[in-house]
Amino acid sequence: MDGKRRPGPGPGVPPKRARGGLWDDDDAPRPSQFEEDLALMEEMEAEHRLQEQEEEELQSVLEGVADGQVPPSAIDPRWLRPTPPALDPQTEPLIFQQLEIDHYVGPAQPVPGGPPPSRGSVPVLRAFGVTDEGFSVCCHIHGFAPYFYTPAPPGFGPEHMGDLQRELNLAISRDSRGGRELTGPAVLAVELCSRESMFGYHGHGPSPFLRITVALPRLVAPARRLLEQGIRVAGLGTPSFAPYEANVDFEIRFMVDTDIVGCNWLELPAGKYALRLKEKATQCQLEADVLWSDVVSHPPEGPWQRIAPLRVLSFDIECAGRKGIFPEPERDPVIQICSLGLRWGEPEPFLRLALTLRPCAPILGAKVQSYEKEEDLLQAWSTFIRIMDPDVITGYNIQNFDLPYLISRAQTLKVQTFPFLGRVAGLCSNIRDSSFQSKQTGRRDTKVVSMVGRVQMDMLQVLLREYKLRSYTLNAVSFHFLGEQKEDVQHSIITDLQNGNDQTRRRLAVYCLKDAYLPLRLLERLMVLVNAVEMARVTGVPLSYLLSRGQQVKVVSQLLRQAMHEGLLMPVVKSEGGEDYTGATVIEPLKGYYDVPIATLDFSSLYPSIMMAHNLCYTTLLRPGTAQKLGLTEDQFIRTPTGDEFVKTSVRKGLLPQILENLLSARKRAKAELAKETDPLRRQVLDGRQLALKVSANSVYGFTGAQVGKLPCLEISQSLTLSPRLERSGTIVAHCSLNLRDSERHGVRTSDDRENQAAGGV
Repeated sequence: MDGKRRPGPGPGVPPKRARGGLWDDDDAPRPSQFEEDLALMEEMEAEHRLQEQEEEELQSVLEGVADGQVPPSAIDPRWLRPTPPALDPQTEPLIFQQLEIDHYVGPAQPVPGGPPPSRGSVPVLRAFGVTDEGFSVCCHIHGFAPYFYTPAPPGFGPEHMGDLQRELNLAISRDSRGGRELTGPAVLAVELCSRESMFGYHGHGPSPFLRITVALPRLVAPARRLLEQGIRVAGLGTPSFAPYEANVDFEIRFMVDTDIVGCNWLELPAGKYALRLKEKATQCQLEADVLWSDVVSHPPEGPWQRIAPLRVLSFDIECAGRKGIFPEPERDPVIQICSLGLRWGEPEPFLRLALTLRPCAPILGAKVQSYEKEEDLLQAWSTFIRIMDPDVITGYNIQNFDLPYLISRAQTLKVQTFPFLGRVAGLCSNIRDSSFQSKQTGRRDTKVVSMVGRVQMDMLQVLLREYKLRSYTLNAVSFHFLGEQKEDVQHSIITDLQNGNDQTRRRLAVYCLKDAYLPLRLLERLMVLVNAVEMARVTGVPLSYLLSRGQQVKVVSQLLRQAMHEGLLMPVVKSEGGEDYTGATVIEPLKGYYDVPIATLDFSSLYPSIMMAHNLCYTTLLRPGTAQKLGLTEDQFIRTPTGDEFVKTSVRKGLLPQILENLLSARKRAKAELAKETDPLRRQVLDGRQLALKVSANSVYGFTGAQVGKLPCLEISQSLTLSPRLERSGTIVAHCSLNLRDSERHGVRTSDDRENQAAGGV
């Protein structure tokens, strides 16, 4: 995108100010740099414009869109996705890159190769994605049921399984929080299997566990609670059952079991799926049903590392607020909505649309559509979203302002068909409050607007989480990363511009278009989408989890995948927050003025390398006295500076060291491929992948130290931070006649004392 763009004003150059008054038609303002860019985009787009489709095709695409359709004459053919050819499920596979996986509860459907549909509701997983040709896909995945584990009590045998299943079913049906509206059994199966807890080294192999399968994901919580309280089993009394893996999300459980990772390519083999041609539940072009065991997952390697031609939409709105009062959706109208669309992999936006309230003068390089009624403006944008069908929606503060404002304003004006912005037919987008808290960012309250099937990437939220900046205004952020700024329009004159004439509204539309354009540029420049896709692939979680969840779910996903191959289970730990531990050693800097370079000696993956070197893991931890009880010799375990003990790799290799080795070796491969790669798009993917692998490896340490977390382990985290490696590095530096100036978590800074001149505290 940058290669063909005309150079804008350099950093520090203010944008051109329009000459004359607000309504001075005779003294028209000179086009801004952004207006010239818009015109250039139009010229470039004309070179490879898609072949226009017939009027009848346009009308057929609009069928099924909610009432309040825009006329076909107002539809640009470039807004539409390409029309998919006829697909024969018996002879042709369906291959697509999945972007999002969620689930819903609905009636059972007949699936090729599956059992007859059962009565009642069942959980159905749903994968949204895009094919290589740009066709949108929704795949309904059937037959997968939620389950969890618990250790079998002493004396429990196969003869007790039926009794436990009956008693647990009865208890759930009586439970006010679990058994409501059930039309069938809550517990589908109780099976005996051999597994081992991943927490601690016990010296014995697998032991009997029970795998309990329930009908719906929401039944896991009451089943777990009732088992913890105790369930009567004939001949065994009323034992209490400790849950394992009962706090794993249903989507993560499915992805782990099927070896699916975030944003990878899925294949539905020929003859194994059925296409929905008439009774479609979504607005996707291709909709299929398949049995969960028939889905083929392609690892994101080689040709499967590519990214489909995703449709990315960036938008911004303008409101006519009152003087000195922040806009309120109950009172202040939406006067403009501007949108830019990009097909991933293309240099420039293929779509530039300005919807305005009241007439607006034409803008070269953009399509302008004007409406006399605000209700028509809102409905036009809602219909446009369903026609353009974006995979990713971005903007600046759209999560807390633009989207909630539009939905609330449409509700105020009673535009009932507006909030259907997702891909599921008839499913209304709603607003809910959410909060996110971490040690790095603190507590942050946000709003969440549901748009099922579309990924939201609010650039403000991304920057708040990933970068430390002095100011997070769009103007400041754009100048910092892009050397560009917003158009020169003050908020105080927006209402005056709207109340002027078509030229003043044109000036406002250019301003609004630029505010939609800058987030798109930031998304590309900072490689936000590519990095997120690669992080989802590396950690194995859906793309939306990266934007709405913390770090722990990413480590849990990797831990579960590695544990499954070794027959290990993750216990459910009740995190209540406990004793803290000593953090990493930090040597205070010697403040001063230095007229010689200060060298930085960086550790290579400090914490991961310590964990791998000393085999620190849940699975290798020895409880006090266990080493003596098991008769382990001194060369079979290590004792850390904190007094904690871990078995060496000769006894058992830990899960965490294996995960870290895989991550770091994969990063080396990605960096080696990056050095040889010449294709710009593939270089972006590889760079994003190596960064995701690095971040993922470093986050494992934080997972073990999170006291309110899925699986905290102070023995690991405090053993890491009290490792003598940093102190030894200071000694080595001193022996080299260098002075240790300061140290951080991952490195030390030094200078040569013989030529250093410190000028006192600064």
